[in-house]
Amino acid sequence: MRDIAVFSGSAHPDLAAEVCAHLGVPLSPARINRFANDCLEVQLEANCRERDVFLIQPLVTPVQEHLVELLLMCDAARGASAGRITVVMPHYAYARSDKKDAPRISLGGRLVADLLVASGASRVLAITLHSPQVHGFFSVPVDHLHALRELAAHFRRLDLSNTTVVSPDLGNAKEAAAFARLLGTGVAAGAKQRFADDRVTISSVIGEVAGRDVIVLDDEIAKGSTVLELLERLRELGARSVRVACTHGLFAAGALKRLSEQPDVVEVVCTNTVPVPESERTEKLTVLSVAPALAEAVRRIHDGESVSALFDQK
Repeated sequence: MRDIAVFSGSAHPDLAAEVCAHLGVPLSPARINRFANDCLEVQLEANCRERDVFLIQPLVTPVQEHLVELLLMCDAARGASAGRITVVMPHYAYARSDKKDAPRISLGGRLVADLLVASGASRVLAITLHSPQVHGFFSVPVDHLHALRELAAHFRRLDLSNTTVVSPDLGNAKEAAAFARLLGTGVAAGAKQRFADDRVTISSVIGEVAGRDVIVLDDEIAKGSTVLELLERLRELGARSVRVACTHGLFAAGALKRLSEQPDVVEVVCTNTVPVPESERTEKLTVLSVAPALAEAVRRIHDGESVSALFDQK
C-alpha cells in the first residue's frame, strides 16, 4: 500500500497537527510564498510521488486566500505525481451558495467544487455541509462526516430529563431530530424567514419548550442573528435555560460576545473545524475537537475501509 503524506495550508495548522498526532504520522511541511504582485505560490516540501496525499484546509476567513492556497496545493501535489489527492475540508464555506433563489445569481458551492476537482482533487472529506445537495456538486467521491457524536458526548454529562433540542429552522430539523435521538430528548423547530444575510424573523417555535432546558442546534453560527432571534421566542415561550451548540463556530462580527452576554445562555459549544482565536473566547465557550474523528476517517480512506461505519459506532 502506498505511503501517506499529510500537508496543511495556513487556515488551521493546529487542527492538522492534532490529526497527525492521532494518526501517528508527521505533518509534512509546505511553503506558502507571496510574490510582489500579490500572487501566491505553494511548494510541498516532502515527497509526494505515488503517495496517498491528504491536504487539510478549512475555508475560513480570509476565505478566498485559503481557497487559492488549497487549489495551489492540489496542483502542486498533482504535479508531484501523487498517487491520490484527498482534500480534507472541515468547513466548506461556499456550501451556503447552494441554490438559485434569485435571478442571475452564482452557485458558488458548485463552482468551487468544480475548481477543486480541476486542480487535482480526487476525493473530498468534509464535515457538516450546509445542505445535503452540496454533496452532489462534486464529481469525485465525498466522505461527509458530522459532529453530532462529539456534541452528544458532551451533553450526555448533563441531566437531560427536562431537555428539548431546538432547530432554529425547518431546514435543520432533520439533523436536530437525529441529535435528539442520540440524547433521548424531545425536539422542536423554529419557523424562520430570512430577509438578508443578517436579518431573519422566527415567527413561532413548533414543539414543547415551556419550562424546559433547551439545546439550540445549528450547523454554523456566523453573525448569530438567527440564534439571537430564536432566543427572543424561547424567552416568550418560557424556556428555563438555553445552551447553544453548533459544528462550525465562525462567530463573525462579535457574535460570540453577544451570545455569551445573554443571561439565559448557560453555554456555547462548538467544534474546532474552524479556529476560534483565544482573544475572542469567553468563559461560556466550550470547543470540542473533531481531530480524532478526522484522523480515523483519514485512516479508513487510506486503508480502503468504510467511512460510513464510523456513524454506526456508539
